[in-house]
Amino acid sequence: MRLGMVVNSVMSEQGGYTTTRLGQAAVNRGHEVFVMGVADFAYDADENIRARARTVSKAQYKTPEAYLSDLQGKAGRSERITVDDLDILMLRNDPSEDKGNRTWAQSAGIDFGRIAMRHGVIVLNDPNALAKAANKMYFQLFPEEVRPKTLITLDREEIKAFVKDLGGHAVLKPLQGSGGSGVFLVRPDDRANTNQMIEALVRDGYVICQAYLPAAEEGDTRLFLMNGQPLRYKGKYAAFRRVRHGDDMRSNIHAGGKLAPATIGEAHLNLAEIVRPKLTQDGMFLVGLDIVGDKLMEINVFSPGGLGSAQKLENVNFSVAVIQALERKVAYMGFYRRNFDNVEMATL
Repeated sequence: MRLGMVVNSVMSEQGGYTTTRLGQAAVNRGHEVFVMGVADFAYDADENIRARARTVSKAQYKTPEAYLSDLQGKAGRSERITVDDLDILMLRNDPSEDKGNRTWAQSAGIDFGRIAMRHGVIVLNDPNALAKAANKMYFQLFPEEVRPKTLITLDREEIKAFVKDLGGHAVLKPLQGSGGSGVFLVRPDDRANTNQMIEALVRDGYVICQAYLPAAEEGDTRLFLMNGQPLRYKGKYAAFRRVRHGDDMRSNIHAGGKLAPATIGEAHLNLAEIVRPKLTQDGMFLVGLDIVGDKLMEINVFSPGGLGSAQKLENVNFSVAVIQALERKVAYMGFYRRNFDNVEMATL
């Protein structure tokens, strides 16, 4: 299998990233893996998509760090590959990281992925669906049963009125962004700071105002879905809990949250089942659900991370399960002479 993976920048990847773990797992299973940044594509005059990609020479790596060291260093090599000759292209870049000076890069993976898809490459997650999910508005397309009560607006007075209707307890965050950046908790006894929070967010665009979920005090659970189903391998779910640290309301690891094992119960599986039809319809192969109590806080379809955290807590290499799923897709395409469209193949 010839596997390509698109990241923001090859040299900014880290050993703990899910993309790095997937690359290591694929190489260890005998596959060719090419990693490219969103700035490395070219649409050539012969109408083929090509890219300056990096790959490794060794057949086995004991750790993702060793694999990444070779990929980024002298032991790796740079090749100008024909993307149209790949079996699978995984879009693993995070558009929110290119907000600002590289706004052109936010959609580059999607744009080039669409053309590669036209030539028969399996592109995951489906680029047309990713284009629709470019900001958190995508979350509002899922049933209201899975979401907190939400207002999205630029109107400051509407935000204040909505917060008041919620009893003064709400969460404010930007419509675009990830990783807990720019997230504020509004408390009933802290109205003086509410205006400052709103002003800080409105300057950058639309604001999401959500009902605060008391269960967030206990943190949240990240549950991975693959092919529309909870990712389970060797009897264990690919999941983990993130527990808040101190007074920071964010449970994101980079914001100080602590990892803990997750117990996946009926509420988690029920949420996964409710969102499954749309994720399948949209061709979302690998997705991360962020769950608080019996509600979803977010659906991560761009470069969902944390497989390494799940592996550490469950002692199961979930990356292998993902690569095995990709192998099956390539086999299906061979058996049926590519007689499936990309959305269908994404979740088979």
